[in-house]
Amino acid sequence: MPHNTPLIGTIVAGLVVAFIMGAIAHRLKLSPLVGYLLAGIVVGPFTPGFVADAGLANELAEIGVILLMFGVGLHFSLRDLLSVRNIAVPGAIGQIAVATLMGMGLAHVMGWPLMGGLVFGLALSVASTVVLLRALQGADLVETRRGRIAVGWLIVEDLVMVLALVLLPALAGVMNNVDAGGGAEALLAPLLSTLLKVAGFVALMLVVGRRVIPWALHWVVHSGSRELFRLAVLAIALGVAFGAAVAFDVSFALGAFFAGMILGETPLSRRATEETLPLRDAFAVLFFVSVGMLFNPAVLVEQPLPLLATVAIIIVGKSIAAFAIVRAFGHPGDTALTIAASLAQIGEFSFILATLGTGLGVLPAEARDLILAGAIVSIFLNPLIFSAVVRSQKPEEDAEAEKAPEQPRMGHVILVGYGRVGKLIGHRLAERKVHFVVMEADPDRAEEAEEAGLSVVRGSALENRHLLAAGICEARRMLIVVPEGFEGGAIHEHARHLNPNLQVIARAHSDAEVAHLEGLGVPHVVMGERELAAKMLLLCGAG
Repeated sequence: MPHNTPLIGTIVAGLVVAFIMGAIAHRLKLSPLVGYLLAGIVVGPFTPGFVADAGLANELAEIGVILLMFGVGLHFSLRDLLSVRNIAVPGAIGQIAVATLMGMGLAHVMGWPLMGGLVFGLALSVASTVVLLRALQGADLVETRRGRIAVGWLIVEDLVMVLALVLLPALAGVMNNVDAGGGAEALLAPLLSTLLKVAGFVALMLVVGRRVIPWALHWVVHSGSRELFRLAVLAIALGVAFGAAVAFDVSFALGAFFAGMILGETPLSRRATEETLPLRDAFAVLFFVSVGMLFNPAVLVEQPLPLLATVAIIIVGKSIAAFAIVRAFGHPGDTALTIAASLAQIGEFSFILATLGTGLGVLPAEARDLILAGAIVSIFLNPLIFSAVVRSQKPEEDAEAEKAPEQPRMGHVILVGYGRVGKLIGHRLAERKVHFVVMEADPDRAEEAEEAGLSVVRGSALENRHLLAAGICEARRMLIVVPEGFEGGAIHEHARHLNPNLQVIARAHSDAEVAHLEGLGVPHVVMGERELAAKMLLLCGAG
């Protein structure tokens, strides 16, 4: 069997180069998305050296789109949206309209068709979920009022883009009929047909899917097979997306989004997210690489003024529109600036729209290149803009959100992680009236700990500012119960650097993790399997 098959070569080249470029981007404090897009340019047809198979890359990208949209559905939170609906819904729709009109204006100047201008404007109007959340988390603003507005705003943008992905093929058909001189019936038929198919699919998912999907997952859970559960989640995501496309002639994106949204309503949503995350990340990377392969770097030299105008719409035009809308609804200037800065970039949905528009033949290749170049530039600049805005603001609005319940901060215990093991430990510590602080980066788990009345610091224990907020310098002990032993070792090193006298107890899952933690000087390492074996031997009298 030959080893240089196009499929294997495309996957290997895409992942290896994406890792290298992503690592460089991370080292430069940039979003890894920039690295993945640059990796696509490196293995694409417009640069010298190895060229990946574009056809195969596009097919792999379709799987990436399905899993990306499935993830969007999993994380869709109606509660978060409703809490800020008065500003997020009209604000997002208004900002999308303004940015789309600006994009269509530039398209008109460039001489592109109306549909091309619409797709171009929509692509410039929607921000990247990954970039926005990373910015908010880095500034500890996710749980603040301004952070919730930004997240709610993004949810509305995502919903609008899902609708756009559904309607664009029908609109393209309408425009083709216009060009062919079709009558009113020929113009409206494709659009009405699409809306009826979407309505049928949505009805089926709400009536049947909401019963069948949770039932199937609960049955798999009771089987006790972790492998089967992981396979079931992937089968639901891919199967519903493919079935929606075949049976209802709607996009993969809509099918995957609804599959994720329905699964997200079940108690198993968190486990589904954790089990499928590695595969979703891998195919998402291949999606970004495939998008980068479409980019012709010559646009930087051949169209500098259109590129400058595109970047201006993304960073300046969108931001001014968002700022004005937030201020018009009576929110303070700090909130308006934060929303404006967080939305001054484009990402995943922009790439999906650009790929779809090109595939439908309505978006010119030069427009796609401008979208990709604008994304790279805006993702590169956004962290700098956001940091400058946050540093210039007063922290008064967020002081209440960041305040933890009062606890003595001398000789206390820091509990890192509030998962299954962390909850058990926290419950026992609370019963024994031990003063302790929980450190948890996952918002849902942190909220659960807060609802239990515990003192919580939201954020990663790998960052010194969060450790200092937890009182690391005054703490007596640290219990590291995160499931990854190697991550626990890194946390131990950070903590001991700030408090050399800290007593650390860490959790491990394997002999390799035990050896790693002991090699770093962790005095007490607990491996679940060893403790389980010792307890069972003790109970049977052989201990």
